[in-house]
This record gives sequence, C-alpha cells and structure tokens, in this order.
Amino acid sequence: MSTADFDRIPEQALDWHRAGAGAALATVVETWGSAPRPVGSQLAISGAAEIAGSVSGGCVEGAVVVEALEALEDGTPRILEFGVSNEEAFAVGLACGGTIRVLVDPVGGARGLSERMLADLVAARAARRPTALLIDTQGWDRRLTEGPGDPLEQEIRSRFRSDRSGFEGDWFIGVHNPPLRMVVVGAVHIAQPLMQMARLAGYDATLVDPRETFGSAERFPGETLVDDWPDAALRTHGLDTRTAVVTLTHDPKLDDPAIMEALRSDIFYLGCLGSTRTHAKRVSRLQEAGFTTAEIARIHAPVGLDIGAKSPAEIAIAVMAEITQTLRRG
Repeated sequence: MSTADFDRIPEQALDWHRAGAGAALATVVETWGSAPRPVGSQLAISGAAEIAGSVSGGCVEGAVVVEALEALEDGTPRILEFGVSNEEAFAVGLACGGTIRVLVDPVGGARGLSERMLADLVAARAARRPTALLIDTQGWDRRLTEGPGDPLEQEIRSRFRSDRSGFEGDWFIGVHNPPLRMVVVGAVHIAQPLMQMARLAGYDATLVDPRETFGSAERFPGETLVDDWPDAALRTHGLDTRTAVVTLTHDPKLDDPAIMEALRSDIFYLGCLGSTRTHAKRVSRLQEAGFTTAEIARIHAPVGLDIGAKSPAEIAIAVMAEITQTLRRG
C-alpha cells in the first residue's frame, strides 16, 4: 500500500460486512511488466457489487468483482492472474502492459479473513501502528503482526521501511503503514519550498511557529499552520515511527523544546538547521538537560545531505533527500 495514498479500503470492507452486505478484499500480490497498480493495492467489494479502491486502474476490476461475489458464496479465497494488454495499459496511462496476480479474500466464511482479524487490522490502522497482514497462499492461514517476535520479523521490518508488500516464500506480507507525516518548526524561507516538497513526496506536513509574522497564511498559502509553542504543538500533533521533525528557527528558545520533545519519541528522523559550531552548543545544552550521547546522536545536524546546497530550495532538496534516505535505508 502506498503511504502517499492512504485509503479506507479495509475499513469499508468491515463496514459492509457488519452491515450484513458481505464483503471481500482483493489485493495485488504480484506484478510483472508495467502493471497499472503496485503490489499491495486493494479493492473492497460488497455483496451488492459495490467497490472501493482499485487493483488495476480499471482494466480487470469487472472480472475481480465477479470472482469476489463467487468467493462470498463459497467462502474460499482464490488467486487470479490477469494479463493487461498494451491497449488497456495505455488507457490508464502506461506505455505498455503487464501481468498481475490478485488475491481475492472473502470476509468470513470457512476459509476467509475473519471479521475479528479485519477489525484488529482496522484498529491498528486507526492507531497509526505499522501492521502486516500475513497470508499463507497454500493453506490460507493468516496472522496479523507488528513484527516483533514473528518468525519473519526481519523481513517484515524491511518491508515496513520500504513500504513494500510482497511474498516471503508462500507467505504474502501485506504492509499497512500509516501515512507519512512531517512537522517543520520555524516558518523561515527554507520552510516555504520544504513544505511543498514534503507534500509532493507524500507527507502530511505541518508548520509550527508561534511568531505570527513568520507563520502567516500569506507567506504559506494552503499549508497547515500551528501557532502554539513548539513542544506543546508536537505533543498535540503526536509523534511516531512514521513522523519526521525538522527544526529551522536557529533560536534555542524555539528549537530546543521541540528537539527535546522529539528525542523523547520514536520518530524516524530529526534534523536541525545550523552550522557545526551551532550544533556543538546545542549538544552541550541537551547534555545539561540530561540527554545521553546516544539520544543526541539521533539528530541530523547540520540538517540535510551535503550536496553543496546554497538557496532555500536547494537546502530543502537536501533535507528531503536525507529524510528519504533515513526512511528507506534506516
């Protein structure tokens, strides 16, 4: 599932099932060639042939719906294989066709996905907990896991990091990651291109600055602005493993409270603007506040990859590159 395109497909399937309409989930489990939708993409189908989501951009949905209705009748999952012709692919914006395999899983039934497991998945998604739904495509055993203690823990951790569903042997690992979020502290010039780039990269971006002159809608049209003190704003916003925080103010009164709040969380990235000398002073203040060397070492400073960036836009590119590298490579 793409984190940039978070959806309510499992939630819709659960709603239909609980309303008595019946529901099935169709998931792209493998692709070859130029497939219209990536592995992990999902389509929910109700017993009344209503649909939500997509597995092919329109090429094979009709056939999947027919199979889903049959799966609801016999309670048995099935894997379908479709070839997408060049003409069909071109119609949905691809240069050439490919092949996809789709798992159709009825909710309930003798061998389908249980209502309880689907409800647990929906609850994990609502709580922003990275979760994987594992399905043995030979015997149709299933388990829901966040990774620790699972026999495939390392593979699951890798797939969480790369946002990539797929097979490990006979087990299909369906990754359900929360959407990515970024909090930028300091409505300075760099923040203007950084907020735009963050949104383009799939992040739900929030800008925090209690200084009304800086964090104004005129300077940041269309952006999510918060004028609270940074540490309070971060607590209200919530920080987790799918959140990045960047501080840009150069003012310890604003940056330090945000940095301390971020270091107490499990965010995947914390970057702070400032020279090596500025960061050395920051480290001293954090040590005096009781933070350990290992905790302080989580900070990326000076912020951004060293690509020789000069302008605000170039610095924003460097920051986004470093955030991406940290997310995908750890």
